[in-house]
Amino acid sequence: MLDVRKCSLVVVDVQGKLAGLMDDKETLFGNIAVLIKTAKALGIGIIYCQQNPAALGDTIPQLAGLLADVEPVDKFSFSCCGEERFNARLKAIGSRQVILCGIEAHICVCQTAIDLLDTDREVYVVADAVSSRTAGNKAIAIGRMAGEGAVIVSTEMAMFELLRDAKHKKFKELATLIK
Repeated sequence: MLDVRKCSLVVVDVQGKLAGLMDDKETLFGNIAVLIKTAKALGIGIIYCQQNPAALGDTIPQLAGLLADVEPVDKFSFSCCGEERFNARLKAIGSRQVILCGIEAHICVCQTAIDLLDTDREVYVVADAVSSRTAGNKAIAIGRMAGEGAVIVSTEMAMFELLRDAKHKKFKELATLIK
């Protein structure tokens, strides 16, 4: 189960025109925003990556605004783990659990999940906060990541696992994010 003391949030490549091509993009963007707000409220470390931003553009404004205090990790490898700055940040946060969201589920998210699992981390893929251009590719990716050992969760599952209790001091604040 997710533990606020042991985890980090990784947001993968939600950039430019590509983000606008994702299946069910409005739900995707809203759920990633909920995850970012939850992580910030609970003091969870956040890393966000951008795949070749010169070609694909920057992180979409509605998420970049929430991440203004976090420096992006620009990368060329599909897996975030292929970028040393990413690995260094993950090590600095010291998390054994990684909550993973972003795009595209069947490429960068999947390769990152598999690489993180190879480092003996627990990987929690947020199914309603990842997407691909087609629903079919997303479904294949979710199945592959689960088969490799990732835990598949939803945005609400992740939030409430992190809170653990309705008496948590941030419960009322965070519960308003779920509509």
